[in-house]
Amino acid sequence: MHLFYRLVKKLLPVAIILLALLLPSISFAADENADFDIQTYVNNMQPGWNLGNTFDAVGTDETAWGNPRVTKEFIGQIAAQGYKSIRIPITFDGRIGGGPGYVIDANFLNRVDQVVKWSLEEDLYVMINIHHDSWIWLAEGMEASHDETLARYNAIWTQLAERFKNHSIELMFESINEPQFWDSESENYEGYLKELNTSFYQIVRESGGNNDSRPLVLPTLNTGSEPEKLDALYDTISELNDPNLISTVHYYGFWPFSVNIAGNTRFDEVSKNDIIETFDRVHNKFVANGIPVIIGEYGLLGFDTDINAIQQGEKLKFFEYMTHYAQEKQLTHMLWDNGQHFGRKSFKWSNEELYNMMKASWETRSAVAESNFIYLKKDIEIQDIEINLDLNGNQFESLTWNDEELTYGQDYELNNNILTIKANLLAELTSSGELGENAVVAAKFNKGVDWFIKVITYDKPSLQNTEGTTSDFAIPTLFNGDNLATMEAVYKNGDFAGPQNWTSYKEFAYTFSPAYDKNEIILKEAFFNELNDGEVKLTFHFWSGEVLTYTIIKDGDDIVGISEVEEPTIQLMMKVLWLKFQN
Repeated sequence: MHLFYRLVKKLLPVAIILLALLLPSISFAADENADFDIQTYVNNMQPGWNLGNTFDAVGTDETAWGNPRVTKEFIGQIAAQGYKSIRIPITFDGRIGGGPGYVIDANFLNRVDQVVKWSLEEDLYVMINIHHDSWIWLAEGMEASHDETLARYNAIWTQLAERFKNHSIELMFESINEPQFWDSESENYEGYLKELNTSFYQIVRESGGNNDSRPLVLPTLNTGSEPEKLDALYDTISELNDPNLISTVHYYGFWPFSVNIAGNTRFDEVSKNDIIETFDRVHNKFVANGIPVIIGEYGLLGFDTDINAIQQGEKLKFFEYMTHYAQEKQLTHMLWDNGQHFGRKSFKWSNEELYNMMKASWETRSAVAESNFIYLKKDIEIQDIEINLDLNGNQFESLTWNDEELTYGQDYELNNNILTIKANLLAELTSSGELGENAVVAAKFNKGVDWFIKVITYDKPSLQNTEGTTSDFAIPTLFNGDNLATMEAVYKNGDFAGPQNWTSYKEFAYTFSPAYDKNEIILKEAFFNELNDGEVKLTFHFWSGEVLTYTIIKDGDDIVGISEVEEPTIQLMMKVLWLKFQN
């Protein structure tokens, strides 16, 4: 007996050490595999942010599309901005070997893993996916070389599942970004997507570790929200019968407003109703039936060309309402940022006012107004200006200028939701007589952010004669304090000219763009690529309400521009006559 006790006493320290070593792993596994509510999980991801144009960039490395290498400090800054989740899109094309193994480049996978771990260390929920491969090789491959394409897809997820299986369940997997299929004779698009989603699901769930309960994100076809696409994904998720599945769609707004085409310069009722109808449809199909939803990307499509493609006040109204309604419908949103919003090195927002609006909208609603500008024409008698407010349940408190409260009754009045800014105040603000922005007044409310109104003095803009080519053509412009809203283009016979010829109004930034610092309006090569030779009438609409017309004549690569108010030189007249004769 004494021998037994001596043996126990001798071995006890060793047993304690072994137990101590085992307990952390036992505890980790128990915690990770514990039951959790998937809707609560998705709610806790709100709001989210996309690390766009980085690991999804097609090229040599993560800097191929112009962004710098991701740093630990930068990931910390994303968390510091208030984001709770990060989506890390990944393109594997060019970073995997050939079949049958399709081995992912080890250095690339290690680098992705490093950024994933940095994100988890910042207490961010993390989503990784297969990204631009969707259109690079999957879109055509599922029809043209089905078995090889599916094997390549499966090989990627087999390796990812193995690599990340012991990472915390705050890491989730998204099967494929914006799934799309081309040239399918059978048009079995939904069948292909179901095959990919199901194969992805089986690979992950059978890979062990925390993957047996890890949240998995499944997209609709094209991540669209049309009823038939929602129905197809709902059926797939129902058949898989797994409580930890999440659906995902993308949302970039009512398309004509999102890119500023067809005269859709305003966030109007049509654009607002598109949000309502889309989010209601998504909520009713998924959330109402116990399936959470992540809007994996949202924003405005025009931002990809120029962040100013949509007028500032109109974009603020869009983001305020979209964020509010998504949250009302329990849809977690993730901002698409390919580098145009939050500086990867500066750690500053390119549009601080937009960020402040988004941030405020995570917790409350902000009041907005029909416009964020007042244009006053030079040498025209100034009148009182009325601006309609949309209070969104808030209370108006004051109007300020240079952080000083203005006087109610003397400087402004409020009648119901109509804010009247008095002529005497406007005269004082524009007393310098300088063209352009003279002052900014701020409407303040009891909740949300301020609404800033620019007071601008302008004179009628003017356009000048010029010559150029299809690859280098810009109209010399005196903006005189005004700002360009949109442009129309029609042929001499009245037919719509240029790209998207179903409308006379052309797409801002894609076909034309004002360069205020250079005093010119640039007509893009994309505009001329789909423009017939001959005479074209352009109509420029400005935010002040001014409208100018201008004529261009195209002959092959040569372009002549003719102002309606400037006398052409003899040399220019001769060239115009020659071009007209040619056509």
